[in-house]
Amino acid sequence: MRLKSQYVFIIVLVGVVVLFFLVRGLFGGDSDKAQAKAPAANPTPSVQAKLTPETVREVTVAIRGRTEAARTVVVRSETAGVVAAAPTLEGSFVREGQVLCRLAVDARQASLDQARAALKSRQLQRKAAAELAAKGYRSETQVLEAQANLDQAMAGVRAAEIALKQVEIRAPFAGVFDKRDAEVGTYLSPGQPCGTMIELNPMLVVGDAPETEAGRLRAGALASARLVDGHMLTGRVRYVARDADPQTRTYRVEATVPNPGNAVRSGLSADLRIAAGAGAAHLVPVSALVLDSAGRQGVRHVLASGVVAFAPVTVLEETSQGMWVSGLKGSINVITVGQSFVADGQKVRVAQVR
Repeated sequence: MRLKSQYVFIIVLVGVVVLFFLVRGLFGGDSDKAQAKAPAANPTPSVQAKLTPETVREVTVAIRGRTEAARTVVVRSETAGVVAAAPTLEGSFVREGQVLCRLAVDARQASLDQARAALKSRQLQRKAAAELAAKGYRSETQVLEAQANLDQAMAGVRAAEIALKQVEIRAPFAGVFDKRDAEVGTYLSPGQPCGTMIELNPMLVVGDAPETEAGRLRAGALASARLVDGHMLTGRVRYVARDADPQTRTYRVEATVPNPGNAVRSGLSADLRIAAGAGAAHLVPVSALVLDSAGRQGVRHVLASGVVAFAPVTVLEETSQGMWVSGLKGSINVITVGQSFVADGQKVRVAQVR
């Protein structure tokens, strides 16, 4: 009896499968067991790191500031009168002693003339009393009385001269007549303003230092300011407040800088940098800065044992070459690539970069 072709095919296929398992059992069992016993692969992660040396660097405190006039004075009238002339234009540069407002003289000149005439009369009386006393016709008391009258007349002349001089309201220092408060025809009482004077040379650059930085600042320290237009000013700190602003808890800082020709205006925004001594610093790439689980800013570095560690840092200054930071000690192998994918205490393979 002949088997059908499909049965032959099935028998052959079953024979091949049985033969495969027999061969595999004889030659492949040990390798399968070895693979089953082999541990799962867990490769050590790789990072790139750069050896960063410790450098002694000038520490600067950077604060946001503004330019300000060194002096601002409201020039006021010392006497009463009507403004008769206003010879100085608002906004113009003036010399010390230049007339800003001139009041009407009124009767002041007449009062001075009267005082001078009285002085001349008292001088003659004093001379005559002295001559008569020498001849015995006047007592010493009468001579002294004549001298007192003369002194009183001299004081009257000085008072009249001062009153006449006060009609001219003059600039107390060289600067800019920034604002006029009295025009021709305005009546000024004693103490009322003629206008405002500001001194722009030297110029002040002022700012507010935070509590964490104020203690590092000292009067006399070098200071530099970059204005919004890129102009650079250099000078020295003249004042650091000892009492904080109750609202902002910051301390006012003033730096004096030369301003030849009064080129820089008051009120311009500036980035003020103040030298605060020298200290240890490291230059690290900006991309190397990371945050740890507590939110602290720092860098991850590789210890000599090849283990990752985190070190918190304080940013001192950002430059085109990188970020200057403090808080690290000695030469340190800072991770520059892969720092966000490794954890503290993890063993890593390090590829050094220059």
